[in-house]
Amino acid sequence: FEDPDHPDKVYKVVKALYGLHQDPRAWYKTLANYLLENGFQRGKIDQTLFIKRQKGNILLVQIYVDDIIFGATNKDLCKSFEKLMKDKFQISSIGELTFFLGLQVKQKKDGIFISQDKYVAEILRKFGLTERKTASTPIDTEKPLLKDPDGEDVDVHTY
Repeated sequence: FEDPDHPDKVYKVVKALYGLHQDPRAWYKTLANYLLENGFQRGKIDQTLFIKRQKGNILLVQIYVDDIIFGATNKDLCKSFEKLMKDKFQISSIGELTFFLGLQVKQKKDGIFISQDKYVAEILRKFGLTERKTASTPIDTEKPLLKDPDGEDVDVHTY
């Protein structure tokens, strides 16, 4: 920032401003502290996952930059979390999760299903492959796969 009245001066920013590289870190720190103060525990492996256990129920909160997804074993926990967040921050809720980080999410009675149909369709469109003949499997099913005599064995326990 250059001040025409004081061209030989430098300004020191004392807090993170939206759009600067410090901003996401400052936001995360503020949010994390708020969640911890309100009974959440930080995930041991994933530091952006916060967990709250209450009367046999569990509430999971996942943070990705400035997006938050959450779910619980009890709908009332979700409602109380939304209220907790609205009490402190200006947030908007888009309702039930249907799309996140390129993944489509379908919630049904028998489970939660995640797919990348939209992503695959976009890739096919991008490379002009939408009108091509499809195959249920892209490999010859009549010939068995053979072991590569020159290849190294893979430790199946590593993966």
